[in-house]
Amino acid sequence: MEGPAKFASLDPDLSRRLHRALTASKDELYEVLLDPSMEVLQAAVRNPSLAENHLLALLKRRDLSEDFLKALYRNRFVAESHGLKVAMVHNPGTPGQIILALLPHLYLFELVDICFLAGGTPDQKLAAERAIVQRLPTTPLGNKLTLARRGTSTVVEALLREGDSRLVEPCLDNPRLKESTIFQFLNSSKSTAETISMVARHPRWKGRPNLQLAILKNPRTPAVWFNLFLSHFGVADLQGIIASRRLTPAQKKLVTDELKRRGHG
Repeated sequence: MEGPAKFASLDPDLSRRLHRALTASKDELYEVLLDPSMEVLQAAVRNPSLAENHLLALLKRRDLSEDFLKALYRNRFVAESHGLKVAMVHNPGTPGQIILALLPHLYLFELVDICFLAGGTPDQKLAAERAIVQRLPTTPLGNKLTLARRGTSTVVEALLREGDSRLVEPCLDNPRLKESTIFQFLNSSKSTAETISMVARHPRWKGRPNLQLAILKNPRTPAVWFNLFLSHFGVADLQGIIASRRLTPAQKKLVTDELKRRGHG
């Protein structure tokens, strides 16, 4: 039973704060929730005047203990409130297993926000990325286009792997896209003449030698890119290109003609 007897053996100041936490009015609770003691906060969560807004304010604190957050996760307000679920995921002290349990309840772009959350932990961001990628098969095209422009490198890589020509251009424009991801895409079965050409003419990527070589070794690359890129490479590179078993006879002829032009035919 809560009461003066319970707090008699405690430090007088802590006893007073605990009693106040249990009995404070709705307005006074906001001040109580600033207390540095997790014990006081645990008492405040049992206050009959507690409401969702109190917990939203509390979850903005970055010094909440893992044990306290575990207990808060079981609170009925969290179970019933979407906003509190989001706030718990945003708090850097929330244990990983709780974050994983909460992520399925979040909306797609709430997950994106977590990926870029200032002060967020690597585990939070990784879990959010994984949740986004898992949803991609059922994500509408419009949302995928937004993800292609705004997503992390991991999310953009997953989108590019889909090979949808409508997504390739915004993926290429994303500043977080890595050259190695495009290289892998160019060497995959998902690349097409259309999407290869998107890479080949993109202002940011068209001048990358590694990507040009990958383009010239792809059997689906249109002839125009052989005519434009072959002159950028030395004889040894051209011989490496023509040795590729993936090239079509017409593509090999273009490389052979370039070698003959240089006197190596």
